[in-house]
Amino acid sequence: MNYADAAELERFLKAYPDTQVLELLMPDISGILRAKRIHRSEFSRLFDGTFLTPRSAPLLGARGDWYDEIPLSELGGDPDQIILPVSGTLAPAPWYDSPVAQVMVAYTQDNGELDWVDPRQPLENVLARYHADGLSATVATELEFYLLANIDDRRPMPLKGNIPGTNLEQQGIQYCMADDLFDCDAFLNDVRIASELQGVPLTTLHGEFSPGQWEINTLHQADAAVAGTHALLLRRIVKGVARKHGYGATFMAKPFGELAGSGMHIHASVYDKEGTNVFADPDPAEPPRLMPRLRHAVGGLGRLLDESMLCFAPHANSYRRFRAGALAPSGKSWGYDHREVALRIPRSTEHNRRIEHRVAGAEANPYLVLAAVLAGMHYGLQSAIDPGEPVPRDADLSEDETTLPARVDKAIELFAGSEILPGYFGEEFVRIYTAIRQGESNAYHAEVPDLDYAWYLRAL
Repeated sequence: MNYADAAELERFLKAYPDTQVLELLMPDISGILRAKRIHRSEFSRLFDGTFLTPRSAPLLGARGDWYDEIPLSELGGDPDQIILPVSGTLAPAPWYDSPVAQVMVAYTQDNGELDWVDPRQPLENVLARYHADGLSATVATELEFYLLANIDDRRPMPLKGNIPGTNLEQQGIQYCMADDLFDCDAFLNDVRIASELQGVPLTTLHGEFSPGQWEINTLHQADAAVAGTHALLLRRIVKGVARKHGYGATFMAKPFGELAGSGMHIHASVYDKEGTNVFADPDPAEPPRLMPRLRHAVGGLGRLLDESMLCFAPHANSYRRFRAGALAPSGKSWGYDHREVALRIPRSTEHNRRIEHRVAGAEANPYLVLAAVLAGMHYGLQSAIDPGEPVPRDADLSEDETTLPARVDKAIELFAGSEILPGYFGEEFVRIYTAIRQGESNAYHAEVPDLDYAWYLRAL
């Protein structure tokens, strides 16, 4: 990982001389950007490598809680940790009224190497395995999210368009509705502007398969860590711009029981030192022949899917997305150009032949999602794992009941007992991530929700 230096800061301040405040974006293990603001007089301290923060800061649950399940001995007394600015991420935050800039930071050891508490470390470990084998991975993310109407109600509602000339709400799903682009043009344009300012390259944006739901795709990257950073920054951009326009945005996996959940799809291909796609058929055909190394990578993904599920679906709500007819994968199926499978081989040129991993929720930590996907592919390539036969293109999987882990506690158990992932992620990280997710699950299930009263209070 490359870090920004004083020269990069100087160039930025020449371009944006009015900047008075800098937000230090600290990604935590849950994929949430924690942040500190520093004033201009403190900028140089960050870029000189003398800015400190507690080592425990990234080890928080979704509510920002510290859980007793985390063994303090793993942190060595919770010392202060050096945080360094990541090169290429210093940029304006244009949704603020004041002149604010932001920069991603990394938790490092004294020698500048990433510390294991940094959520990028598992991904860096996996990428090192690829490099050692003379391989590289190119990846991209697709993120789904909901815009939320600004209403006076405790329960959220998706933002729906009005029928022009009336106060009537638009009804129905209206996938890729052109009028939605018109209604949300100012928001979408500000997302584009902010993404360009922050170096997050976007490709396609469209309305999704539920009212108020959108999908934004990012450009493929030869560095998976950069792709993960783009995904985190894009989530922040969408939320910040939405607030500027008077409504909300959420990447929560399943905010509405009756509507589709939001996913994070990963597109991944693998290249050798000569730049040849190892999945490609040297004699292209349509439909394509699914070559042995492609099949092996799919086989590895299927083999590690259960034990990786905690990376793809880290919270209790994540599992509401996986049920029959919910537009989410129901098992370890794979196939060519089939949108109901977990592991899809999209139509493409042979040079761009890739796997689309469709399991993760939009709320997941993109660094861990990418680490788990690339670890599965690497394991399959190294072990020549047979994935079995692909699903026929005309197969209907829409009403299949899920065979994936159905609850977060099962995913925690499988992740904790993994035999393969610790070799990629690091044993310390696996122990701590397990403890955080277990602590969050314990706290979640200790609450008594309104649903319990509605179902049981009178009847029992």
